Amino acid sequence: MSRALPLSRKFLALAASSAIAAPLALAGPASGAEAGAYTVTPLTFTVETGGRTCTVDADLYRPAGVDAVHRAPAVLATNGFGGSKADGSTDAIGKAFAARGYVGLVYSGLGFGRSGCLISLDDPRIDGQAASALVDFLGGTRAADDGTRADFVTQDGAGDPRVGMIGGSYGGAIQLATASVDRRLDALVPLITWNDLAYSLAPNAADRATPGVFKWQWANGFYLMGEGQPLLVPSLDPSRINSLRCLHFVTDACDTVRLLNSGRYPDADTRKMLDFARSVSPVSYLDRVKAPTLVVQGRSDSLFNLNEAQDTYERLQARGVETKMIWQSWGHSGGQAPGELDLAQGNLETSYVGQRVLAWFDRHLRRDRSTDTGAEFAYHRSWQNGYGTAARVPALSQKLYLSGDGKLVDNRAKVARGSREYRNWLVPTSHSESSLAGLIGLPDPQPYDVRGTYLGWTSAPLTAPVDVVGSPRATLRVVSPRTERVQGSGDAADKLVLFAKVYDIAPDGRKTLVDRLVAPVRVPDVTRPFTVELPGIVHRYETGHRLEFVIAASDDAYSGNRGIKPVTVTAAPDDTGVLELPVVKGQVG
Repeated sequence: MSRALPLSRKFLALAASSAIAAPLALAGPASGAEAGAYTVTPLTFTVETGGRTCTVDADLYRPAGVDAVHRAPAVLATNGFGGSKADGSTDAIGKAFAARGYVGLVYSGLGFGRSGCLISLDDPRIDGQAASALVDFLGGTRAADDGTRADFVTQDGAGDPRVGMIGGSYGGAIQLATASVDRRLDALVPLITWNDLAYSLAPNAADRATPGVFKWQWANGFYLMGEGQPLLVPSLDPSRINSLRCLHFVTDACDTVRLLNSGRYPDADTRKMLDFARSVSPVSYLDRVKAPTLVVQGRSDSLFNLNEAQDTYERLQARGVETKMIWQSWGHSGGQAPGELDLAQGNLETSYVGQRVLAWFDRHLRRDRSTDTGAEFAYHRSWQNGYGTAARVPALSQKLYLSGDGKLVDNRAKVARGSREYRNWLVPTSHSESSLAGLIGLPDPQPYDVRGTYLGWTSAPLTAPVDVVGSPRATLRVVSPRTERVQGSGDAADKLVLFAKVYDIAPDGRKTLVDRLVAPVRVPDVTRPFTVELPGIVHRYETGHRLEFVIAASDDAYSGNRGIKPVTVTAAPDDTGVLELPVVKGQVG
C-alpha cells in the first residue's frame, strides 16, 4: 500500500522493489528466444466483478521466440497501493521476467491507473475474481478486448496456464486473494504484505478479539491516496465513482476509516469493522490457498510487521502447502541494506532474495526439480549484512523477570518487591516513528519517552553478544482503578491503552528502539493478567549493551487513551511480569 500524493512515486518504487527477485541458478530464455529481447503490447480486459463492469488495463510482455510451438510459463503481477502498470517499479516486473524468458502480464489493480472499479482492498470476491479473468486469458479461454489471445503460454491442461504471481504490499495480498478463488496458480511470491488488516491498521498485541489501537498515520495516508485517485488519474469511467461520501473506495472501507478516526468503538459497530477488515485479508481465506508460496517480509516495517508474515507462513505450512519464508532488511519503513534486493539497481542475480525468488519460479514454473529453493526460513542479520537460516522460526527460549527496582533479571529469586507508577498525559509523550518518513526519505526524530509516562526494566550489561530472532512475548499484570471503573462501558475506547517495546542501550547510554517497532495494546481487562506478542525482530545485542523492556502510556503514531489513566505495576518473586525472548545465541543475565 501507499499514501498521499508526494509519496506516490517513492512508495511505488519501494513496493515493487519488493516485487522482484532473482535466481539461485538463472534459467535462460525460452528455447529459440534471443536473450533479453521481448515485445510489449498494451491490452484491456472487460470484466464483471463486484456487481460492476470494469476495464482492466494491462501490458503483455512476450519474449522473442515464444510462440504456439515454443511456449513459456507466465508471471502475473500488479502494482502496490497508489501505483499502476506504468510506474517504473511495476513495469520493471514485466521487463525483468520477460528478459528471463517468462511471458509477463502486468496490470493496474482495480481502481488504480486506468483500470476501472472501486478500491476494494484486494477482496478475493472482487479483486481476486478480476485477476482470475486474466488467468483465463493466459489459459487461452478468453481474449483481450481487441481480440488478442495468448496461445504461447505453457499449459498444464485445457485452460490451465503455468503461471506464478509476484508483487509487494497491495501487489502481495492480491496473490493470496487470487489463489483462494483460482486453483490454477502454480507459485506465489507475496512480499511485505498483510495477513490481517484489522491487526495491521488497529493492532492489539494482547487480544485480537478486542479492538486495537488505531495506526492513524498509516491508515489516513492510504485513505487520502485512495480517495484522491479520480483526481490523480482523471477518468469518465462511472465504475470508478462510488458516492460523494465515499468517492473511490467500497463503502465498508470508508466506514471503517471513519470509525477508527472517531475515537469511539461501540461493540456492534466495531465488530462490523473487524469483520470487514478480516474478510479482505488472507487470515479469512488462507484455507483455500494451495499454490506453493514464498513469503518475504521486511524487518523495517511498522505497517505490516514480521508477525503478519509468520502467521501466513505457519497457517499455510500447517495445511501442507509448500511454503518458505524470508525476513529481508527493508519494508515500508525503509531499512534498505547494501546488496539487498533493489529493482532500481538491477541486482537480481547478486541479491539473496533475488536468487531465492527466481529459484522458486524455476522450480514451480519451469518445473526444474533439480533447483534448490533454499532454506525453510532465512533472516537478514544487519550486524553481518547477510542471512542466517533455520529449519523453523526460533522458539521462545529465555525468560526474564520484571523486578520491582526496575531491573530485568534472569531468575525469580532476584526479583525485588516493589511497585512503580506511570500516567498518561492528554497528548502523546512517546515517539517511535513518523510513519511517512521511511517512504519519502524525510528525517525522523529519534525515539523517546517522557519521564513519568513510561516504565522500563533494564538488564545487566551483557558479557557476550546476544542474538534475538523472532517475536518476544510479555506476560503482564497492571493496576488501574480508573480504567477498571469504565472498561465495561460497551465502548472499547474506555479500556486501557499501552505500548510495549524493547530497546538496546549502548555502554554510553545511547538508546535504540529496535527497528522502531512497538506493540500497541488495548488491555481486555485490567483485573486480569494479559500476554503481549511483540513485533518480530532480528537483532544483536553486543557485549556491554543492555536490553530494556518498556511499557509506555502513548505513542504519537497511534491513537491513545481516553482520559487520564494512571497505571501501577507491582513485583514480587512469586508474582511479577515475565519477558520471553527467542534467543538463538548467548544469554541475557
